[in-house]
Amino acid sequence: MQMNSSQKQAVWHKDGPMLVLAGPGSGKTLVITERTKYLIQEHQIPEENILVITFTKAAAGEMKERFLAGMKSSYTKVNFGTFHAVFFTILKHAYHFNATNIVREEVRYQFLKEIIHRHELEYEDEKEFIKDLFSEISLVKGNQMELSNYYSVHCSEEIFRSIYTDYNNRLKKAKLIDFDDMLLYCHELLTKRGDILTIWQEKFQYILIDEFQDINKVQFEIMKLLAKPRNNIFIVGDDDQSIYRFRGAKPEIMLKFPDHYTECKQVLLNVNYRSTQAIVKAANRLVMHNKNRFSKEVSAVKSVGREIEIHAFETLAKENQMLADEILKLNKAGIALSEMAILIRTNMGSGALLHKLMEYNIPFRMRDSLPNLYDHWITTDLISYIRIAMGSTQRSFYLQIINRPKRYISRECFDSPEVDFEDVKAYYDDKNWMLERLDQFDYDITILGRMNPYAAINYIRRGVGYEGYLKEYADMRKIKVEELIEILDELQENAREFKTYEEWFHHMDEYKQELKRQASEAANNNKDSITIATMHSSKGLEFKVVYIVDANEGITPHKKAVLEADVEEERRLFYVAMTRAKEYLYILSAKERYNKEMDCSRFIGEIIKT
Repeated sequence: MQMNSSQKQAVWHKDGPMLVLAGPGSGKTLVITERTKYLIQEHQIPEENILVITFTKAAAGEMKERFLAGMKSSYTKVNFGTFHAVFFTILKHAYHFNATNIVREEVRYQFLKEIIHRHELEYEDEKEFIKDLFSEISLVKGNQMELSNYYSVHCSEEIFRSIYTDYNNRLKKAKLIDFDDMLLYCHELLTKRGDILTIWQEKFQYILIDEFQDINKVQFEIMKLLAKPRNNIFIVGDDDQSIYRFRGAKPEIMLKFPDHYTECKQVLLNVNYRSTQAIVKAANRLVMHNKNRFSKEVSAVKSVGREIEIHAFETLAKENQMLADEILKLNKAGIALSEMAILIRTNMGSGALLHKLMEYNIPFRMRDSLPNLYDHWITTDLISYIRIAMGSTQRSFYLQIINRPKRYISRECFDSPEVDFEDVKAYYDDKNWMLERLDQFDYDITILGRMNPYAAINYIRRGVGYEGYLKEYADMRKIKVEELIEILDELQENAREFKTYEEWFHHMDEYKQELKRQASEAANNNKDSITIATMHSSKGLEFKVVYIVDANEGITPHKKAVLEADVEEERRLFYVAMTRAKEYLYILSAKERYNKEMDCSRFIGEIIKT
C-alpha cells in the first residue's frame, strides 16, 4: 500500500494520544484501517483490544470492509462501531438492556405528540415542530446542560422545560431510553462504578475515532474515561469540516485536544487526492477566512485542471436554465449523470430547480427528502381559500382558513360536512361586528373567484391579510417570518404561468406524481441520474461534477447565521460542498429570486480574492 510520509507517520504511531488533521480527500479511512492492521501485525495487539469508532453505521460497515480487505480476511475481533453501538454494549452488560429498551422512532414521536397536545400549543406543521423540539432535547442532553440554563428557540422556557421533563418521565415509566440517554447513562455508569470502568479500559486499550470534529461534550467525556490510564486515543478529523453545531457537535473540542493531552503528537494529512489544484486552491482561499481553526493549507496531487466556473444570473429562472443546459452538455460529452451532483443549502425552496429538471427529462435522485412545496401547510391554506372561491362548500376548507387571519369565528358554526354560508351568518345574527367580518370574507371569496392563481395569491397575501397572520404565527413560534414569506414568494412565482385554477391544480397533481416516479426509479437504480443533496448530506461523498446553486446572501451564509461562530460554520459548510468536486465545480447565483433583489454570497468574493 503506497502511503505518503504523513500517512506513514500516523499509521506507525503506537502509544499515547495522537491528533491526525485530515483534509478533504487525504486518505483518512486508509490511515485508520492501516494503523489498525499495523497494531495487530507489527505489535501483536489482540484484535479484541482495539476499538474503532465512527459516527454512522454505514461508515462503520465501510471501515470494517476496508480493514478486512487489507487483512485478506472475512472475520475480525476488532470492535468497529458507532458511539451509540459501543455505549449500548456497555449498558447491556451493566443493566441487561436489550434492543427492546431502545425507544422506537414512532413511539418517541407519539410520546412528544401527546405531550404537546396536552399543552395545547399552537403550531401549523406538527412534524416540523416535533422535529425542532427533539433537536433541542438532544442538544440539552448531548452537552450535559442544566435544564434551567437552557433557553428554547421554539417555545417559551417554561413550556420547553415542562415538555422535556414530561418526555423523560414517559421514557422512564416505559423503561425505555433514547439515543441521547445512551450517552448520559453510560457516562453516569462509568463515573460512578470504577470497577466497571476498569473492565472496559482493559478491553479497549487502543481507541481510534473517525470524524472527531463532530464529537459532542458527553461523547468526549466518555472517551476520555475509557482511554485512561494508557491514553492510547488516536483521533482523525478536520476542524474545517465541522458542520453539525446545531446537533451539539463542538469543533472546539478538537481544537483543544492538545490542551487535554499535552503529550499529544500531531500529524497533518494535507495532500488532497480527490480534487484538482484549481478546486483545492479556491477552497483554501475560502476557509482561511475562518479565525477559529488549526492553521493549515491543503495541496493537490492532481494537475491544475479546469478553472472553477462562477456565474451570477439576472434571475433564478436563468440560473436554472443554465444548470439544465450544462448538465445535458456534459452528459452528451460522456459524463454520466451519476457522476454529477447539485448541492443546495437547505431542502426548502428547490421547487423551481426540480421543475426545470423535469421539463428537460433529467432524472434525479434526492439524498434528502426534499419537501414538496405543494404539501406545505401554507399551500394548503391558500388552496382552501381558492377551493371555496371555486364554489366548494366542504367544511374542512372553511375550518382550515376561517381564522387565518383572525376573524374570531367559532368552529361551532360549521356543524355539518357541507357549509351554507347563510347559516353561518344566522349564527351571528345579533352581532353586527361579526356580520361585518363575515360580509368581508364573503366579498373576498367573490373577488378570488374571478382571479387567476397568481393574482389570487397576491390578494390573499395583502388584501385578505394572510401575511399579517404569518407574522403573528412567526412571533408566537419564535421563528423568522421571512422563512414563511419565502414559501409564499415561491408559490406565487410558481403560479404565474397558469391562467386558471384548474390548470394550476392539474400541474400540482402531475408534479406530485413525477416526484414519486423519480424517487421510485432512483431507489430501483433504473436510470442514470444526477444527485441532489443538501450541503450537510453531501459530506463524505465525491463527484466528478458539482454544481453549488443559489450562492446568495441569506441562503449561504444562511440568514440565521448572525454570530461570527455561525458564519464560520456556514463557511465550513461551503468548503465541504466545494471539496466534493473532483474535476468540475460550478458556483451559481441569481440577482433576483421570486421578485426580490439578492446579493451574491460573500463566500464568492472570498474565493475570488487572491
